[in-house]
This record gives sequence, C-alpha cells and structure tokens, in this order.
Amino acid sequence: MVAINTEVITYDIFNRPFEQKGAGSGWIIDEDGIIVTNSHVVEGAKAITVTLADGRTFPVETARTDPLTDLAIVKINAQNLPAANIGDSSKLRVCDPVVAIGNPLGLGISAKPGWVSRLGVSIEVSPGQTLYDLIETDAPINPGNSGGALINMSQEVVGITSAKIAMVGVEGMGYAISINAAMPIIKELVQKGYVIRPWLGVVLHTVDQYVVLRYQLAVDKGAFVTEMALGSPADKAGIEPGDVITNFAGKEITTAEELIQVIHSSQIGQRVKIIFWRGNIKNTTHAILAESPPS
Repeated sequence: MVAINTEVITYDIFNRPFEQKGAGSGWIIDEDGIIVTNSHVVEGAKAITVTLADGRTFPVETARTDPLTDLAIVKINAQNLPAANIGDSSKLRVCDPVVAIGNPLGLGISAKPGWVSRLGVSIEVSPGQTLYDLIETDAPINPGNSGGALINMSQEVVGITSAKIAMVGVEGMGYAISINAAMPIIKELVQKGYVIRPWLGVVLHTVDQYVVLRYQLAVDKGAFVTEMALGSPADKAGIEPGDVITNFAGKEITTAEELIQVIHSSQIGQRVKIIFWRGNIKNTTHAILAESPPS
C-alpha cells in the first residue's frame, strides 16, 4: 500500500493563485510501478508523489484518470514492488470482515477493521456522477483514505475506497468500488490510457421542476440536453441543446443517469432510436453510437 501526496494550484476569492496540498492513498497492482487510486485524488494536480511502505518516495511520471468511475492509475519509476493480490468481490457477503488500508489525514499508512454492511450500492457523489456496485462498510474512512484498498481476510483487494457520507448523525457509512467493477476500467487505463465507451456526445441534466419552469418544457421527466458536441452522433441525429430525451433504444428515460447507463450498456456502432421533445413537439430520430474520444 502507498501514500499519495499532491500539489494543486487553486485560487482565492480575489483570483490569486496559491498552492494547496492534498493526500490520498493507493495500492500497487504491478511490480513495475503501476499504482491504483481514485481519480479525484490526482486529477488536476501539478505534482504527485508516492511514498512506499518502506519510506521511499517517488515522483509520479504519468497519471491516467477516468473521472466517471473515479478510478485512476499512476506510474512511478520503480521495480520489484510488492503487488497486491486481487480478490473476487462477488464472493463478499454482508457481515464479512474487511480491512480498509490507507493514508488517513495524510499521516501515513494505517489499517482499520470493519464489516461489510451492504453490497451493490449506488450513490450520487456529485451532480451528474453516480458510482455503482459499491461496497458499504463501517470500517473508519477519513480524508486521505481515498484510493486505498479494502481487503478481505485472505489479504486480497476486494474494493477501492472512494467515498463517505459525512453528515450530522450519520456514522459507519463508507464506500468502496468493488474490484470486479473496477478491474475492466483499470485494465483499459493501463493498456490504452483512457476508457473506451459508446458515445452520444451530449451533456445532460435530469429534468426537475426548476428546468420545467425555466425552459417551459412540455414534459416533467427525462434527460435535458445542456450541451452537444459538434460532429457527434447526437449532432448528426439532429439533437440540439434544450431537447429532452424521453426514450432511448426502446427504454423509457426519466433521469440523466438512466440515459448515461443505457448509453454505456449499448454497443459502439449500434443504431439506436431516440424519442425526444423540442418545445411542445415530440420527435423521433436515430443515432449511430461512436467510440468515446480520449479525455
């Protein structure tokens, strides 16, 4: 397991730049210096360093991120590192004991025991971003734990610590991305540098009461198109910002997240039927999904 420290340039209320330090965690997946962590740990950092369990510190040479799944890999110039063993998260059961290993508060690597509370959990971590197939645990998770390993009693990685619900009266609700969901993403980051997905080429917002009133929509459910990439499948299909997609590939769409999930479960090159509203007019079009461009 490793500690990750970052330096990010941010701005104060007077738009003056200043350096902010951050801390996170990671674990070694390849003995030649490839380390898994969270996207939010390293994204936007101007400098990233990795400290190994033996105290050696290395600058990160490359970082590859997938913000949608909050996963990332970083590469350091080191060999013969102790790579972690990968487990099978599908074998986990509620009440199984687990250990969260990480770099809480940037104070160094430590291990905290706990139990599996729930499986297959989905939570919205930010507007438009939902993490799926999460493992809920009561193992203590603090700032700096992000990207660390959740291991089972066979000392195998079964999850990647990612999020915690922090509010008054809430305790013992930390979340880790299941290793079975994470590994296909990690492999693509290692092999290609980014994750290839079916792509429609739109930015979406769930239709809510504010959007209905603001844009005087004729429907109160669906995925509202806020932006559309020129030359994208959506552009070629005639979709425009302000449209509301209510059906995609035969599936009713009530939220932006539903549409994103359906797109990602489709195939590159697939021709899909799209039903959308523009003002008070219901329209039908078809789009051929393309390969997502590099981020």
